[in-house]
Amino acid sequence: MVEIRQARIGDAGPVAELHVATWRAVYAGMLPDHVLLGLSSAAERSYWRRAIGSGAGLCSVHVAAAQDGEILGYGSAGPARPNGLPFEAEIYTLYVAPDHHERGLGRRLLHAMFDHLRDHGRDSAMLWVLAANPARFFYGAMGGTLAARRRERHFGAELDEEAYGWGDLNGLAGAREKARHGGAGGPGGPGGNA
Repeated sequence: MVEIRQARIGDAGPVAELHVATWRAVYAGMLPDHVLLGLSSAAERSYWRRAIGSGAGLCSVHVAAAQDGEILGYGSAGPARPNGLPFEAEIYTLYVAPDHHERGLGRRLLHAMFDHLRDHGRDSAMLWVLAANPARFFYGAMGGTLAARRRERHFGAELDEEAYGWGDLNGLAGAREKARHGGAGGPGGPGGNA
């Protein structure tokens, strides 16, 4: 049994370790080696303590926690950063431990963040994903539509990114509820790479 819940301060260390592990697994060959090798659980722990600690209001961090407390996935969301796209909120991160892919944890985390955003008055959301990242197929399967493409400089490398958006979080929740109770519709799709 895996619980999807809002992160607690005590989760900062495990989230930081998972962050480093997932980045090294997911972005090998996409990001420069020195970036991946330079990741530090200690530095990430400090970042995640601040992010989790400021979790009041719209910004939130969610985790997928096993019964023994192991953090198997995490995601963060909040107001959309300026980007010229018509979405109110943004999913900043969504990662699941590689050995726990295809179990629906990414889907459950994404919907928990959508629910949180909707509860705080946000009706639409988007995210950026590297175009080379296979997780982009997951976001499409989750009902996200390709909203934009861009080339950005990150860590000294030019990287292609794609934005996926959900224009109606209320409609998405209604379709999911209908599917849960045996009706037609809903975004469906497997847990994917997230």
